[in-house]
Amino acid sequence: MRFLPVFLDLQAGPVLLIGAGELARAKLRLLAAAGARIRWYTTDGNHDVSGLEPADAARIELAQGDPLAADLSGVIAILCAGAGDIGTAMSARAKAVGLPVNVMDDLSHSTFIFPAIVDRGDVVVAIGTGGASPVVARRVRERIEAVLPARVGDLASFIGRWRKLIHNRIPEFTLRRRFWERVVDGPIGALVLAGRKDEAEAALKDISDPTAFAGGLASGRAEGKVTLVGAGPGDPDLLTIRALRALQDADVIFYDELVSPEILDRARRDASRVPVGRRVGKPGIGQHAINKLMVEAARSGQRVVRLKGGDPFVFGRGGEEVEALREAGVAYSVVPGITAGLGAAAQFEVPLTFRHEALRITFLTAHKAKDAQTVDWSTLTDEKMTVVVYMGMTAAPSVRAGLLAAGRSPQTPVGVFARVTRPDVQAAVGTLDELPALVEQIDGGPAILIIGDVVAHSAPWRQPNLNHVITQLLEAAE
Repeated sequence: MRFLPVFLDLQAGPVLLIGAGELARAKLRLLAAAGARIRWYTTDGNHDVSGLEPADAARIELAQGDPLAADLSGVIAILCAGAGDIGTAMSARAKAVGLPVNVMDDLSHSTFIFPAIVDRGDVVVAIGTGGASPVVARRVRERIEAVLPARVGDLASFIGRWRKLIHNRIPEFTLRRRFWERVVDGPIGALVLAGRKDEAEAALKDISDPTAFAGGLASGRAEGKVTLVGAGPGDPDLLTIRALRALQDADVIFYDELVSPEILDRARRDASRVPVGRRVGKPGIGQHAINKLMVEAARSGQRVVRLKGGDPFVFGRGGEEVEALREAGVAYSVVPGITAGLGAAAQFEVPLTFRHEALRITFLTAHKAKDAQTVDWSTLTDEKMTVVVYMGMTAAPSVRAGLLAAGRSPQTPVGVFARVTRPDVQAAVGTLDELPALVEQIDGGPAILIIGDVVAHSAPWRQPNLNHVITQLLEAAE
């Protein structure tokens, strides 16, 4: 992120605008609509302000003379639009005195850029692409315009009127934040968004105990809670709406090694993030220690998210963690996620069930060869059963040996699907007899093994060069 989004206080001083033509007038309209005081140096001698509201035009000072010799005292920013070579020279002068400067369509001479803006009064959304593609920013703005409530600015101003009073009644910051979350997300917020502000005011006045309304304890402290959240197989767009809500509400997040940075980026910015996972063959802090961390954080009044790859209850030790929380008397909830087996099936078109062909599914895990040796493979020889093996790359030779010894056909289709739904996804398909060799084609896990006739319906099986194409695309992207 080269450009950090900030909001400029336009009441702090005048903005210097240099330029002419429609480009300059577009900036003039934008600044005037935002209430800025503008000192305009036109480069063509035309100070036409027709089309502006009288109140907006009154805030424009029509400056004369050479802008390169202009007095910059008190100026808070400089904009050059349609200014030609003067823009480059003005940029150098602005940088010399430490003033923010924007030269339209010239990143090399700009220290700030204009975002696409969604204006809802007290709520303003800025969308930027680092100057690379204003069209993309505009398309994003259009989508936000379509979903953002028209009166969301009214909601912000409504809260602003009550903020000081509630601050005095709820001294604790965490509890106060939860109070406003319940206002925004509940019936009071809905009344404001519906244009029924008088009813919303009355409902807020009727809250006799703001601490209790916010879910606080009798002591005045916030009540803690743990939410086990399934992060899915890797693609952040596969997070559920409830998962996103939990991440945005969290005070602290304990996350596994397999949770991608892109998913963590969806969390609230000021939430604490604590890595507690481990990869095969590497040390970790242990499940008991994780349980203790969650309990301690919840008892201190924090909202805890235990963020786990895939689904918490599919080889994610979610059941153990729920039992520990229950025994400790800590409130908890579980948000399911898309497990890696389903992610692989969807991405590579592997129908885990298929009428008349695959009627049953078995999920199992095999970290190591000794894990595979404990499996009763005789129960998995049914040709109409799809077997999905988690964390099975290391144990692939033992998985193959166990199934073959139990009587499964060596020609049974199998697939190895690694890092599913992520940009560096890989797939290799073949027969059960070839399973160890297929694993060798994969550049590291995590990976899912899918064993059964349904793999023959998959996209890689139908298009043998698909994995090669994916590899080429990845190399080209690098």
